[in-house]
Amino acid sequence: MKYKLFGANTGLKASEFILGAAMLGSRNGYGSEQADAMQILSAYADAGGNFIDTSDRYQLGESEELVGRFIEHQRNNFIICTKYTQSNTLNAAVSNYGNHRKAMRQGVEASLKRLKTDYIDVYMPHFYDGITPSDEIVRGMEDLVQSGKVLYTGLANFPAWKAAGIASSIKLTALQIEYNLLQRTADRELIPMATQFGLGIMMYSPLAGGLLTGKYRRGEGGRVTRSSASGYQEDDLTKTIIDELILIAAEVNSTPGQIALAWVLEKGAFPIIGARTIGQLQDGLAATSVQLTSIHFSRLDQLSAVVLGYPHDLLATVQGQIR
Repeated sequence: MKYKLFGANTGLKASEFILGAAMLGSRNGYGSEQADAMQILSAYADAGGNFIDTSDRYQLGESEELVGRFIEHQRNNFIICTKYTQSNTLNAAVSNYGNHRKAMRQGVEASLKRLKTDYIDVYMPHFYDGITPSDEIVRGMEDLVQSGKVLYTGLANFPAWKAAGIASSIKLTALQIEYNLLQRTADRELIPMATQFGLGIMMYSPLAGGLLTGKYRRGEGGRVTRSSASGYQEDDLTKTIIDELILIAAEVNSTPGQIALAWVLEKGAFPIIGARTIGQLQDGLAATSVQLTSIHFSRLDQLSAVVLGYPHDLLATVQGQIR
């Protein structure tokens, strides 16, 4: 496992792959049993991983409990990111749901207990709730940092205009976004914004819920088929990209999933590997040894590129004339 600086503002070195803990535990009906979860955590640490991403919502708090049990006697060796917004209960009271300081304070106190620690490395709202003013979020984050309960702050699933406003008011460290070969809309605003502010970019779902492994073509189950009532189908873009991943995998003696992960790694961000089994983790970690050529990256870039739209298309033309 290689290490690189997490953003431009911290000096903190993090492992190139982050372990996503959403599937650690089975309290919500689908995930890893506790013994398997501990095995996954151990294997990740043995491979050199030092960054774990969780949330109070994952497995209704069980994910944090398992991570807390694992790091209890080696806390300082890990970077722990957790999130709040939805609370860890299925039917949260209306006053406990959202990005406001009440939900933030209750969330962080409960997460600290489950994680068996007195501080959280990176803390962030899980989603933009569409209601809470930026000043309220900033004030709450500042209070948590000043109290020593949180070291760094971030945002997950926020629109770029909102994130930029918050980043202008507080020293943000991280931005968590969905990013993969089938979801590249963050190229328009979110990634340029994060780069401008020097944020560490955490990319979740790098395999698009397992789609990019090609496993659903083989009739295997997973997150995508569990949430689909009509059965698995590929649209034209998905089919084209998976076909290309299979071709490249054959060229370099790898797997389609490993190629998809290697492509995300090349973007300079931190992919979050969400493993439910030890086999999934080991397969994902093997992507660090995949050697792709510039031609491979170019083929995948071109197939998955999104139209940037206005004003980017206009500016590309105008700025090209100026240069």
